[in-house]
Amino acid sequence: MQVILHTGVHATDDDRLLRGLTRNAADWRDDGVAVPGPSRYRQLLSDAVHALAQGTPAPEAREVLLEAILTDDPEHVDRMVLSNRNFFCVPKLALQGGVLYARAEERVAAFKALFAGDEIELFMGVRNPATFLPALFAESPSNDFYDFVAGVDPRTLRWSDLVRRLRAAHPDVALTVWCNEDTPLIWGQILREMAGIELNRKIRGAFDLLSDIMEPEGMKRFRAYLSAHPNMTERQKRRVMVAFLDKYALDEAIEEELEIPVGWTEAVIDEMTEDYEDDMLTLERMRGVTVIAP
Repeated sequence: MQVILHTGVHATDDDRLLRGLTRNAADWRDDGVAVPGPSRYRQLLSDAVHALAQGTPAPEAREVLLEAILTDDPEHVDRMVLSNRNFFCVPKLALQGGVLYARAEERVAAFKALFAGDEIELFMGVRNPATFLPALFAESPSNDFYDFVAGVDPRTLRWSDLVRRLRAAHPDVALTVWCNEDTPLIWGQILREMAGIELNRKIRGAFDLLSDIMEPEGMKRFRAYLSAHPNMTERQKRRVMVAFLDKYALDEAIEEELEIPVGWTEAVIDEMTEDYEDDMLTLERMRGVTVIAP
């Protein structure tokens, strides 16, 4: 079985991805794709992964888990798609010990042990550290930003460091990564890639995030344009999305208000943003890593 795990990260899609997958689950069932409800596995897998810190799983652990997670007969499922933004840890522990998601390798190792023999793949949306860290802090119970970052210089945070650690520890686990900032343009591809279906296959909700940031009149015209040009490629569609956003974007939906940490100047934020863009180029060159980009 292929086991696909979306690991977040925090402060990205707010479970929109899971809802999009669930919306299409019935249509994909005949393809052997299962999208279980999160209540069937999140706590169950968290407990199981935690328990593995004490030893190895029982021989029947995989079968027991699948029986609890899947409503269909596991023999009829070729691909199981799971999502848990707290898989690596909860927000307050994301920078514990001065390392971003320090237990990520350990958690993936436990997950692999539970699904021994299956093909594991991770999917992860990342975000500009200049906005990720304030948003992550807002999700934590901490009252002091600099206590929260545990002595980490925010300007040194690189997603490629986390991915490099995961690849070194688990070279057999492929990773698919994308920028959260790009999701309205690539939403349909993310859903299709996770489900393992054809990239040109029609799905429900492919433009849900685009509609969140575009005026209704713009979405109406955009959909009319797609209907008039049914043979466009995905890349062509994205160019059309950008063109319509240039004219019909909802500025208030695009701009997120975050409390900027004390001491962060505009120059610091610009520097972090440039480093983030360079970091994504680094990810694109890494073996075993697929970057979904517009």
